[in-house]
Amino acid sequence: MADAKVIPFGEEPRARRKARRAGRTGHGTGLAPVPEARTEHPPAAVPRTNPGRSLDERIAGGLAFLRRRITGDYEVDDFGYDEELTDQVLMSLLRPFYEKYFRVEVKGVENIPSDGGALIVANHSGTLPLDGLMLQVGVHDNHPAQRHLRLLAADLVFVLPVINELARKAGHTLACAEDAQRLLERGEIVGVMPEGFKGIGKPFSDRYKLQRFGRGGFVSTALKAGAPIVPCSIVGAEEIYPMIGNAKTLARVLGLPYFPLTPTFPWLGPLGAVPLPTKWTIQFGEPIPTAGYPPEAADDPMLMFNLTDQVRETIQHTLYKLLVQRRSVFF
Repeated sequence: MADAKVIPFGEEPRARRKARRAGRTGHGTGLAPVPEARTEHPPAAVPRTNPGRSLDERIAGGLAFLRRRITGDYEVDDFGYDEELTDQVLMSLLRPFYEKYFRVEVKGVENIPSDGGALIVANHSGTLPLDGLMLQVGVHDNHPAQRHLRLLAADLVFVLPVINELARKAGHTLACAEDAQRLLERGEIVGVMPEGFKGIGKPFSDRYKLQRFGRGGFVSTALKAGAPIVPCSIVGAEEIYPMIGNAKTLARVLGLPYFPLTPTFPWLGPLGAVPLPTKWTIQFGEPIPTAGYPPEAADDPMLMFNLTDQVRETIQHTLYKLLVQRRSVFF
């Protein structure tokens, strides 16, 4: 299989995507013209709001997609992100879980900017990181601009075979300040879950109690990039794998941060790995602007503490409010 074209950092991939979706080839947009060969086979991706394509058109689009994968006539950015594969394959695989299984309801999506960079800060839970994947679908499918969320992931994700490659293709990158700042300055929506393994691996008895947010590194990154911070609260993920125990010795042997014991896993074998079909709600809060701060603000520890505490308290308060409003865990 031929190698994909890599878009170097700084080539304004978002503008190119907008031009491609509008049916242009890049002329008159300030971008380098797209080669003629590519204009004969435009990407087959269409908005989900336009499902009226005929069977022949869908088949033709699928064949064109396969042809581009085989010939290497597709693009990835310098982080390894493959937008076409994400939209047409990965999102399509996740969408049934999002729409039918967890029945995710999204609120406050208008608080995510229509363009430019922004940092979405969310709570983390569920034993396995399905909340990040559902958040990614929720942003794309509900935002009017169908924006793509670039998630910051833990080191463990990028050492696991297969998972590493899929994560890169889906736009995830290492949870480090340098990568996050580059993405924000590029105008991307970046997602971070500061609780990390402390949140996703906490016992069921501590559900919906936010863990420590670290030293506020995400706030410093947002300040340096001048990007707004959007608090995000996710309800429903806590109950998909109720973690009633942690086999710490086995976790150390396997090199994992924890080894969960749930009412069904590992007692029921592979069947125990099936998540419970809980009802989810994702709510985005009002953005906290950072553009008005001076450059040296990112080195002010008191400001870091105050902004971090503000974001954490906003998420925690919204979690409590959503819990009071929901009818049940499953409906």
